[in-house]
Amino acid sequence: MKSNEPRSSSSCAACKFLKRRCTTTCQFAPYFRSDEPKKFANVHKVFGASNVIKILNEVPQDQREDTVNSLVYEAEVRLRDPVYGCIGAIASLQRKMVELQHDLMVTKAHLAYYEAKPSSTTSNCSLLDYDPLNVNINTPSFFADTSGGFWDSFSQNTFAMDQTGSNNEFGQFPFP
Repeated sequence: MKSNEPRSSSSCAACKFLKRRCTTTCQFAPYFRSDEPKKFANVHKVFGASNVIKILNEVPQDQREDTVNSLVYEAEVRLRDPVYGCIGAIASLQRKMVELQHDLMVTKAHLAYYEAKPSSTTSNCSLLDYDPLNVNINTPSFFADTSGGFWDSFSQNTFAMDQTGSNNEFGQFPFP
């Protein structure tokens, strides 16, 4: 984002937006090029120009580009989702991760079932007759996890969800 080439005679996007003259000491010029006016407009709408200057002054010079990138992202997300902003995006990703973990667990169960299933039908061991897809009342008791083992450790490593998937550690989930 920060250009190493010499600045052209045109104003940066911030100075154009604020309708002021862009000086050689402009703090916005290295980060908001003149060909990206929407970027500064979004940041200004959410944070305000004076707050952006205050933030940039508090950050070391070598971290300012990353700071501006973060401000731009946060502003864009906040404008897309004014209520939840970045937290909504994080919660959505966490929800997707839990769904993928569940899918992985089910797939591993299927794989273990089919690997353990004998090729001939001569064996009548109840463990090998268990089909993880068709769990019924006749399921052997050793498949029920009543010890609080795997399921408890799984739920402790993820945020809490009820049966509808509507609760997280903040008490509510931004997406139905």
